[in-house]
Amino acid sequence: MKTISKSLNDEKVRKISEYKHEPEWMTDFRLQAYQKFEELKNPTFGPPLSIDFNLFTYYKKVTDSVKNNWKDVKKDIQETFCQIGLIDSEKKYLDGVGAQFESEVVYHNMIQELADKKVIFCDTDTALKEYPDLFKKYFNQLVKYDENKYTALNSAVWSGGTFIYVPPHTKIDRPLQSYFRINSKNMGQFERTLIIVDEGSELHYMEGCTAPTYTSDSLHAAVVEIYVGKNAKCRYTTIQNWSSDVYNLVTKRAIVEENGLMEWIDGNIGSKINMKYPCCILNGRGAKGNCISIAVATENQIQDTGAKMIHLAPETTSNIISKSIAAKGGNASYRGTVHIHKKAKNSYATVKCDTIIVDDISKSDTIPKNIVGNDSSFLEHEATVSKISKEKLFYLMSRGISEEKAKELIIMGFMDRFREELPMEYAVELNHLLKNYF
Repeated sequence: MKTISKSLNDEKVRKISEYKHEPEWMTDFRLQAYQKFEELKNPTFGPPLSIDFNLFTYYKKVTDSVKNNWKDVKKDIQETFCQIGLIDSEKKYLDGVGAQFESEVVYHNMIQELADKKVIFCDTDTALKEYPDLFKKYFNQLVKYDENKYTALNSAVWSGGTFIYVPPHTKIDRPLQSYFRINSKNMGQFERTLIIVDEGSELHYMEGCTAPTYTSDSLHAAVVEIYVGKNAKCRYTTIQNWSSDVYNLVTKRAIVEENGLMEWIDGNIGSKINMKYPCCILNGRGAKGNCISIAVATENQIQDTGAKMIHLAPETTSNIISKSIAAKGGNASYRGTVHIHKKAKNSYATVKCDTIIVDDISKSDTIPKNIVGNDSSFLEHEATVSKISKEKLFYLMSRGISEEKAKELIIMGFMDRFREELPMEYAVELNHLLKNYF
């Protein structure tokens, strides 16, 4: 086992690159990013962050190689992913699966039909080695290492993640999925995901995240870069169920070319503090971006989530639907940006934020930033914050339903718009997770 923990420094960053047998340019990139991480302060927006960076393990490798048969994966790791349900889902619903445990991908496989179509689906470390020109063309182009303290940290110590390239005019019939598991106390996980959906192609990618609960904190700081070509479609579905001791600080961004479509389906159930704002840069005429999200905050949890839509080209369209639930003293807030630039003539954007506050000790805020730079475009923003209706509770309880069950039914109905966008097995899992919360 190879491990790098506590008191990060230049030498330890260099050691990660050495363990991975990376080219010199990547080592230099990591060191440059580490210096920027040291310089930058925490973000000035969102909830205050008080993180002891000397606490975490920054790299932990638990296997010597990526396996393509679950029987070859270490038994305890295999059992973890079996309990999560990933192994059964692969057989029934998916065209390919990657599974990351701590810092490295331990399992990866896809159906032969995709290989025959020249689809590339592998872990990001493998992509660096086997597809260096393609990797270097897109890596660190959409999310720069020096944007904020956590993109810099990810760039310095990144490990694992997913790399997908879908060739032109290729449709993948069933989703590809990756699953990320933090399994150790004080673990840091810093995967890097890079997806390219070329002209006229279609992809649905799903991501799941979990961690057991410990008495001290862990850190998840990922970076996702997605390129959606002309007339291409990409859907990125995430259900994260981090434990309540995980800081989840993620940067996710897509750039969409002419008549392309990017859809973020973003579920946020766990974590101590979650700051995540999936972004679409609508770069080509007629490009579209959608984000449908839920955020559930309970005791000692802060969900600071939302979306960003940047309209750069004419006749572009964006749609943000945000559903939030705050209960047991939790804080579930929407923070988003829609910017229709001067040249984005005849563009249209909608934002709809709905929040349910379950009790008198929970909190929610809506913090939008909406900018329209020309007089031929339209932007609509609607926000509602409400408590569970006493009338609805009374109606359901008058039919013999307990108060607890009635609240559950109201909350499930509130989530319908989000669940409709999920594959059946994900919708069932979401129902199970939400019932445990309430």
